[in-house]
Amino acid sequence: MTDEMTEFRKRIIELINQAGYASFATITEDGKPWVRFVSPRASEDMTLRFATFVNSRKVRQIAKHSEVHLTMSVGSAGTMTYLQIQGIARVTDDLAELTAYWKPEMAEYFKGPDDPQYRIVIIEPYRVEVNLPGQVEPLVWGIPVVKL
Repeated sequence: MTDEMTEFRKRIIELINQAGYASFATITEDGKPWVRFVSPRASEDMTLRFATFVNSRKVRQIAKHSEVHLTMSVGSAGTMTYLQIQGIARVTDDLAELTAYWKPEMAEYFKGPDDPQYRIVIIEPYRVEVNLPGQVEPLVWGIPVVKL
């Protein structure tokens, strides 16, 4: 990976972690799109994670269709940068992963990292579009789109 791409990747991670909330799209069991807000965080390898309940619709939807999409923004009108993220999602119940992700504020929803209702959604992005203010075409990280 070139230095330029490494810096771009680091900037994407910063933007994701600044955004706070994202619209997270999955596909329902009957093939329809479904979107909800989530609060993802990106690690140094650009893997995204957020907490969820074991019996949530998104867990069932990811089990059937692992392709997901997130949209998030940083800034306000006129200065907003927004991201479109495509990736593959999975849900984990691995105690080490649950413990590593745990934050005290999550105690409002879960009893602790070993709560049987607590899960983490893990997303491996394969394409990220960064839309900067005043630019028509996004900057793209990831697998190029092949037009047939």
